[in-house]
Amino acid sequence: MTELRSPATGTSQASAAWTGQKGVPTRMLLLRHGQTALSVQRRYSGHGDPELTELGHQQAAAAAARLAAVPDVAAVLSSPLLRARQTAAAVAEATGAPLLVRPRLIETDFGGWEGLTFAEAKARNPELHARWLGSEDVAAPDGESFADVGRRVDAECAAIVEEFPGATVVLVSHVTPIKLLLRTALQGGSGILYRLHLDLASLSEATFYPDGGASVRLVNDTSHHPVG
Repeated sequence: MTELRSPATGTSQASAAWTGQKGVPTRMLLLRHGQTALSVQRRYSGHGDPELTELGHQQAAAAAARLAAVPDVAAVLSSPLLRARQTAAAVAEATGAPLLVRPRLIETDFGGWEGLTFAEAKARNPELHARWLGSEDVAAPDGESFADVGRRVDAECAAIVEEFPGATVVLVSHVTPIKLLLRTALQGGSGILYRLHLDLASLSEATFYPDGGASVRLVNDTSHHPVG
């Protein structure tokens, strides 16, 4: 299991110094929610609100047990959707940190494709689906583009850095917002959205500095997952 080291330790201080970033960073532990019935069936799950499956609750408990070992978690910040709030509740109980719902951490609104598989959405709107796969500015029918999600996630990131300066916070969210936070930290391109895989209840870590710098320390870690 990968150790989640505090950025206040010697190794992190050294890495911050040589990259030229100034100030004490806000450390964000990025946790994807646990399994739902829609994720089992590989269906688009955006603003729909399924609950965790039994395995999803086990995944949340395992992640919470891991995060309980992280010192001084200032807050657990959650998407408003049930699957995220259920995961976040387990983390908040294990860490003793307050659970705060943050609306901008919600998943992409997939509109008319909500609940469909990739193949079903492609068959329903073949031309639009092809354009959607090639451009962040294209939205699902009556839905939200990845560019729209990126703007609200960037605004939320800036708000968290301002609200929790130098603190460690756990963000419980979804595939798209977590990918976009990692992309912002890496200053990456749109390929991160389409090529980066994030498992259910996976943990990633990024630190964001008040001067605008950032670093990524962990991506898609599932070493805490229940066995069997």
